Amino acid sequence: MFDIVGKRRWFYIFSALIMIPGLIFIVLTPFSDGKAGLRFSVDFTGGTVWEIHFRDGTPPPNEVHEVLDELGLPGSVAITTAGEREYVLIRTEQIGLQPGPSQIPAQSASPGSSVSPAPSASAGASASPGPSGSPSASASPAPSASPAPSASAAASPGVSPSPSPGSGGIIGLPTEGELARLRFALEERFGPIDEVRQEANIGPVISSELAQQAILLLIFGSVGILGWMTFRFQDFRMGMTAIAALVHDVIVVVGIFAILGTFIGLEIDALFVTAMLTVIGFSVHDTIVVFDRVRENRIRHAGEPFAQIVNHSLLQTLGRSLNTSLTTVIVLLALLLFGSEAIRAFVFAMVIGIISGTYSSIFNASALLVTWHEWDERRRQRQFATARR
Repeated sequence: MFDIVGKRRWFYIFSALIMIPGLIFIVLTPFSDGKAGLRFSVDFTGGTVWEIHFRDGTPPPNEVHEVLDELGLPGSVAITTAGEREYVLIRTEQIGLQPGPSQIPAQSASPGSSVSPAPSASAGASASPGPSGSPSASASPAPSASPAPSASAAASPGVSPSPSPGSGGIIGLPTEGELARLRFALEERFGPIDEVRQEANIGPVISSELAQQAILLLIFGSVGILGWMTFRFQDFRMGMTAIAALVHDVIVVVGIFAILGTFIGLEIDALFVTAMLTVIGFSVHDTIVVFDRVRENRIRHAGEPFAQIVNHSLLQTLGRSLNTSLTTVIVLLALLLFGSEAIRAFVFAMVIGIISGTYSSIFNASALLVTWHEWDERRRQRQFATARR
């Protein structure tokens, strides 16, 4: 019989080797001025999100990033998909959203459709030539088969803002401000933008509230788990060792993101909080399965050493834990390899967290429970020996 509990010191050393580098990079985050440690997306720092589609094809992210660098706009670029269309998702510092006065309906590009443009904002009447050839004013604008060029098109010669056939929604392309400068630079290099799928401006107040809520969610989730497990097993030690395993998983995942954020710019966004809460729940699920079997075996094998009872329980639940985690990781790896770029960081955090959660439930939580139990036994023996004297 394999003695997992008896080799717990080796598992403690392995966990420390995994956590210490991550902890170092996490601690470096506030002292490195963004050069090392965790990289936070605009969800936490505030900024502008702009998701657009180019009529002439999707440019590579690195070339879009070059345009941002030329304009002095720090940010990130990702490619997202919706159906068969690919979009460029740009996240940068807060530059404001100032859409132009013209917002072109997507139906204007559909073949065979007729569109009646809105009256011009600058004049309330349209000029139509009279019988003598001189223009005469008409009180209402006459319908036209094709709308007049928009202000956004006039600002960028040779660029048509009309969307590609089949695209939906309303397009509002900026004509002034910093975002317009970015738009014109992108269109000059990659061709016209024919759809704006998403545009958002996240201020510093909203981002700070989101960060506070994320921390509170993790704290309240951990306290709730501690309270429930203590009540369920009538043993405070089981609740605390489960929380210790959760802390291990959080440090592993956040530490890996801090290391990768330093070297490849991997960012933490709002979905990362969702991933961490899911990892916490998954890890606790495995720990509860093991502890529930320990509770049953303490009754069935009364009189055996506690370490041996825990080891029996681990071996009895090992197959179930590994099979559950393996099937979940296989699905997540498929999403990581073939899924959208927008959820890739979320899925990566889930993969690392579930692997770490399975490891900590088997090799850390139960081992810590045995260590704590043996420490309590030695303390009681010392107290008993002292009392007899």
